[in-house]
Amino acid sequence: MVVAALRTPIGTAGGTLATVTAADLAAPVLRALQAAVGLPVRDVVLGNCTGPGGDVARYAALAAGLPVDVPGLTVDRQCGSGLAAIDVGAALARRGGLVLAGGTESASTSPRPGRAPFAPPALGDPDMGPAADLLAERAGVTRERQDAYAARSHRLALAADHSPETVPVAGVDRDERPRPITEERLARLPPAFRPGGTVTAGNACGVNDGAAAVALVDAATHRSLGLPGLRVLATATAGVDPRLPGRGLVPAVQQALAAAGRTLDDIDVVELNEAFAGQVLACCDELHLDPERVCVQGGALALGHPWGASGAVLVVRLFSQLVRQGRGRTGLAAVAVGGGQGVAMVVERCP
Repeated sequence: MVVAALRTPIGTAGGTLATVTAADLAAPVLRALQAAVGLPVRDVVLGNCTGPGGDVARYAALAAGLPVDVPGLTVDRQCGSGLAAIDVGAALARRGGLVLAGGTESASTSPRPGRAPFAPPALGDPDMGPAADLLAERAGVTRERQDAYAARSHRLALAADHSPETVPVAGVDRDERPRPITEERLARLPPAFRPGGTVTAGNACGVNDGAAAVALVDAATHRSLGLPGLRVLATATAGVDPRLPGRGLVPAVQQALAAAGRTLDDIDVVELNEAFAGQVLACCDELHLDPERVCVQGGALALGHPWGASGAVLVVRLFSQLVRQGRGRTGLAAVAVGGGQGVAMVVERCP
């Protein structure tokens, strides 16, 4: 059961959060979650993608002021790390006690000059941008659709109030990236990755800093707390062709829905990680999902994509809409992963 969910503001790499490390981004979120629930923390699980190495979750737990007997586990499933960490945390929470799980990423302070390989070169190891461009082409997603979707993400993010889910960090209390932008302005941008391509800097996510986490407890503890929350109904992780990694969320969504005994028609709130507009639209088309149902308060195209944290940001967004705002009962979060993977989770609001 998810009984609390918070995140930092999301900053642009080199921007407002540029001096804050991945662990120090996560620490205030962990501290605020523990205070909100009021129980001793049993374990901390955090996803991280390009951090300094070592056990970022353990460092963040100590930096948050948690007792030294609280262990930490760092998970790396690349862009799916934050959602994978919540999956691991949910399994740990079933044993009893409070588990804090999520993800953190500081692209600004990452010591890595480039990315690690996603897959063996013989199988195809494209960067995410060119791969998204190829996926959009194969799926027949036009440049016009991509620009319209990206402009929509910014418009919806600017109209929404994200402050109840946000923990200020280093004096920053709001997301840095969302801005007024029109389809006409986006249409003037050149292709970013391939001559004649359709993916541009405007219809792709940014490079970002941020952290997000949730508080997880078992069902008996949830009843004793008397707090509203989200029950994790099902999770799934799937693999696809590493040359088209953006498709990874499609089989993950299908498997998670089947495990939960639900269809997309049963889902009230859909949060897909918007790494690229063309990638999201291609996945929506394959899933027969109306894109207007996706990220109705803005997604990563506007808010940003702090890689290791983004999957956890999706669950925070579900908590805000289903629990804080009462926008429905059932939610879906899903993210595609470099190397050809996808992670998905289905949740249900409980009183």
